[in-house]
Parts: sequence; structure tokens; C-alpha cells
Amino acid sequence: MAYSIDLSGRVAFVTGASSGLGAQFARTLSNAGAAVVLASRRVDRLKDLRSQIEGEGGDAHVIELDVTDVDSIKSAVAHAETEVGSIDILINNSGVSTTQRIQDVSEDDFDRMFNTNVRGAFFMAQEVGKRMLARAQGAAPGSYTGGRIVNIASMAGLRVLPKIGVYAMSKAAVVQMTKAMALEWGKHGINVNAICPGYIDTEINHHHWKTEQGKKLMQMLPRKRVGQAKDLDTLLVMLCANESHFINGAVISADDGFGV
Repeated sequence: MAYSIDLSGRVAFVTGASSGLGAQFARTLSNAGAAVVLASRRVDRLKDLRSQIEGEGGDAHVIELDVTDVDSIKSAVAHAETEVGSIDILINNSGVSTTQRIQDVSEDDFDRMFNTNVRGAFFMAQEVGKRMLARAQGAAPGSYTGGRIVNIASMAGLRVLPKIGVYAMSKAAVVQMTKAMALEWGKHGINVNAICPGYIDTEINHHHWKTEQGKKLMQMLPRKRVGQAKDLDTLLVMLCANESHFINGAVISADDGFGV
């Protein structure tokens, strides 16, 4: 007997949806039946993704969003709920990184990573979470109470790696943020979990795996390979499903065993 997860009737808001994991997450949730809100600063790329999703029979909407600006977050969430309906699922995916030794990290570098990866992720989840709480408490309309928030952390948040120390610090904060939100919001039916991806081949780093340094790194990995964005599909959909009501505060590694 086949088992399937159906997200029909749900609205999923995906940050950082213009490329890489975010774009894949949006396509995956659309394929599972959700209406997807595509959010990032690069609106032209979002429009291209919307066309792809709609061409496959999905329902997609474009919203401009800068997660480093709290006013932009509030405006984007309000716009999305006006246009599409109450947000049932948040994929908190926006993130940035640099490759630097600790002694070379500037104040601007540090602020950029923490403003996006931690502050942006926090206020994005807070804004959506407040609306989920209002529905759960009967203070706001909505056909579905509770919700699913999936924070995209990193294996680096669990295992520090050379030359990405500040990035690792920021993702460790996302891990703790996930647990704190799960603890406070779980009783209202809002499940907050984190995915910690390992090395994934995306358009941003694709060239790196063909360099000498990239090949050397790949040889250090347990199965001497990097993942593909689609390798996270099943985990993502499972965490967003109605059936995942007993999974809350989980921090799940999807790193091909690198953190073992």
C-alpha cells in the first residue's frame, strides 16, 4: 500500500527562494500540493521560478523580502496573507556565508552573517509565529490552526569546520532558536524543527567541486560525494506534513554521515 503526504490547502512561505535550496524547497512543496509564496530580494528570479511552478500546474506567488529589514519582513508576511491566505508553513531558509580565517573576519562580515542567518531568521519566524498563535488562540481567522516552521540550519551548527567559524556560530544559534520556539509554541500546535544539511551541490558552489580544493574536500566526506538539493525533499515534506504532529524541536542532520 503506497503512502503519500498531501499538503493541498496549505500555504507555504519560503524565504531565499530565488536559487539553490530555497528554489528546490518551493518546487517540492508545490509538488506536494501546497500553494507556495516565493520570497527573496531577487524578484526577477522569483518570477522565473513562479512560471516554472505554474507551468507544472502549481500555485505560486512572488513577494519581495529582505530578511535583514524587520519592516520588510512584516510587509511581506502581511502581503502574502492578503494575497494567498494564512501561512501554514514557513521554510526559514535565507542565509549567507563567507570562507575566512577567524582573524580575517571584519565587523561587516560578522554583522552580515548574523543579521541574515540569526536576526533575520528570528524575526521572520516571530512574525509568522505570532500569526499562527493568534489563529490557535481564536484571535484571528483561519481554517487551519497550528503550523509548521522549518529552520534551515547547517551541519556546521553542530560541528565547527575551518574557515567558516562565524557561519558555524550563526547556525548554532539557529539550532538553539529552533528549540526555544518549539518549547514555547508547541502547546499551540506549532511545530518548529531544524534541518542541518551537509555539503550540497547548488548553483552557488557548483564550480567549487571541480577545483583542486573542492576535490580534496570531497575525499574527506564519508562517501566521497556531495548531496543534491533534491536529497532533502523527503525530510522537508515530512516535517511540513500534518502527520508530523509528534515531531517538535527536532534538529535533524542530513549530511550523509559527515557529523557521525
